[in-house]
Amino acid sequence: MPEKDNPEIKLLTRLVKKEQSAWKEFYNSYSRELTSICRRYLKGNDDIHDILQNSFIKMFHHIDTFNYMGEGSLKAWIVRIVINEVLQYIRRFSKMEFSAMEEEIIDKEDEEEPELSDIPLEELMTMIKFLPDGYRIVFNLYVFENKSHKEISQLLAISEGSSASQLHKAKRKLIHEINIYKQFKKEAL
Repeated sequence: MPEKDNPEIKLLTRLVKKEQSAWKEFYNSYSRELTSICRRYLKGNDDIHDILQNSFIKMFHHIDTFNYMGEGSLKAWIVRIVINEVLQYIRRFSKMEFSAMEEEIIDKEDEEEPELSDIPLEELMTMIKFLPDGYRIVFNLYVFENKSHKEISQLLAISEGSSASQLHKAKRKLIHEINIYKQFKKEAL
């Protein structure tokens, strides 16, 4: 597709010109997805609203510095802004703890990764949402944002070992919760 016919480039051109209708279109196109990203990290709706507002303000003020690198680069840029805003908020206001001493009692059956195909996505996302803060944040950064432990350690000002430990504990806790869910469903039949 020639660049002049690319809808993303057309929208970007309008955004750079600060056209109000373009910003409304942009907001309507991306706000739902960006809200979902925030919900993976935060529990409070007011916090999510504030972060989205700050993120869109930042996008508005910096859209002229955005360098279009091809299809999907705009989305990657705005997701990065939202995640940075979320992490900045967490560092500022959260009492996120990365406890090395918090060990869960996990059954032997919880050591194997369970089959996920019969777990509704909404249920799985709820399980992730209720992980302890440190577990949830590291899990989200690693699994959904494809960050390495080195990158996570830099973003959260923790050691790479703490990042790996939090991810391991998050996975174990999720496996445990999935097994409880499956057992409950089995008993309900």
